[in-house]
Amino acid sequence: MDRPTAVSHRGYSEHRWKALAGVCVAAGMVWLSFADFGVAVPTISRELSVSLPDLQWANNAFSLSTGALVLAAGRLGDVYGRKRMLEIGLLVMGAVSLVTAFVPGVTGMIVGRGAMGVGAALILPATLALIPPMFPPEEQPRAFGAWMAVAWVGQAAGPAVGGVLTGLLGWRSIFWINAPLALVGLWLVRRAAVESTDPNASRHIDIPGLLTSALAAFCLLYGCTAGQEEGFDDPLIIGLLIGSLVLAALFVYLQKRLSDPLIDLRLFSSRPFCGALVANSVINIVFAGVSFLLTLYLQEVRGYGPVAAGLLLLPSTVTILLFNPFGGRVSARRGARLPVVIGVLLLGVGTLVAAIIGRHYNYAILAAGLLVLGAGLGLMSIPLSDTAVAGPPEELAGTASGMFKVTSMLGGAFGVAVTVAVEQAVETNQAIDRAKAAGLSDADAQQLGNAVTDSKLADQILSSVDQATSDAITAAFQQVEAIGAGRAMGLAGLLAVVSALVLPLIWRTGPAGRAERAERAERAEPAEAVRPTEAS
Repeated sequence: MDRPTAVSHRGYSEHRWKALAGVCVAAGMVWLSFADFGVAVPTISRELSVSLPDLQWANNAFSLSTGALVLAAGRLGDVYGRKRMLEIGLLVMGAVSLVTAFVPGVTGMIVGRGAMGVGAALILPATLALIPPMFPPEEQPRAFGAWMAVAWVGQAAGPAVGGVLTGLLGWRSIFWINAPLALVGLWLVRRAAVESTDPNASRHIDIPGLLTSALAAFCLLYGCTAGQEEGFDDPLIIGLLIGSLVLAALFVYLQKRLSDPLIDLRLFSSRPFCGALVANSVINIVFAGVSFLLTLYLQEVRGYGPVAAGLLLLPSTVTILLFNPFGGRVSARRGARLPVVIGVLLLGVGTLVAAIIGRHYNYAILAAGLLVLGAGLGLMSIPLSDTAVAGPPEELAGTASGMFKVTSMLGGAFGVAVTVAVEQAVETNQAIDRAKAAGLSDADAQQLGNAVTDSKLADQILSSVDQATSDAITAAFQQVEAIGAGRAMGLAGLLAVVSALVLPLIWRTGPAGRAERAERAERAEPAEAVRPTEAS
């Protein structure tokens, strides 16, 4: 039985800041798990004989299951209690993480990461939905600001935290560390948070919509990942990619026909909401893909250990935090579109600067690129989330918030799959030919192309040649891996720049929007003080 929560004379919990600490611990654990796995990939590959696509699945299984289930989980919280769903999510994620830490083999890791995503899907919508009933309107901006800061730090600093854990305690520590975090969050939430439900929420969950959307995302990601091994001209891969489009079309059809759909398509009649959703998808595709590539590049090509590699990616965290409040102030006076467009453009420019390391490595260049892209992410964070969640009608706010989380998680998974596919395509076209010329068979050369360069699997394949030949092949793969990473990052940067140029055409502000912006500027009240906002 839950401990009774003290309530102040104003009707709000006296322990609301303690409850917020628990909410932030829970949200931070989710975003940390989203971002900390990539830096451990080279270390894992030196212990387990697995290919890079398999390790991508372990990375993406978490975000895929979270993104697929978060809308349904939000509905469960509305009906059965947000605090209850948060507690269940913490228990699930903490327990599954602990089990996954000790399960041998990559299959158990993939299944475990997917099951962790189920807990994360229960946690994310509940953490935000619990803030309004616990905080008076004048305190809500601080509460949501704390949530957003924790979410971005968890995502941006994930490689550094994961690198330190991997280097000091071994790669399995990135799993079991969630157990104590879950216990701390659970203790704080149970003692201090109030229960919250929506008495008008429907108990119906759109199962056909849930299945078609999840299968569409799975087919797309599976096709992009398996295509690295089988080739994108393979009939199975082509079928999966076409199948994802068919399932997506079927999902839209079902949402139009059902009386109580998973997603109310009225949301997409709002041009600002559509623009915010496009921007959020792009930034997660670019940032997640680039972060994953850089953690591999710094270790496999530059020879850094996991601790150093993670810490070298920290500059973006600094500028994210510095520019985060500035974006809200600009949005209050000039509208949300301007800081979002500038933020996406800075993300693209920073990524293009960082991509130079593909041919000419200099950490100063990489750090400059990370600082610029971090500034873009920080600048757009508040106005982007405020538009996506506070912009639509009140009755659609829950669905809008869920869609924002879906694009965050699935965008991140897609970004990793596509950027690595581009990097691998460059490697396949060049290094495999060199490996075959050095004496490897066709099959071994292809398998080597899908292995992490310095890994147990690569060592097994290269054991058939002498040491000098093995060193030459490894050097060739490292060279083309650097070029491939640079090209993949360059394409990601171009995607962000082009998106920044296209966004004003999608995100149009009519007379009503201009009048609202003028009123906000006159009152100097940020929009994020009115309704809950999201992060990343």
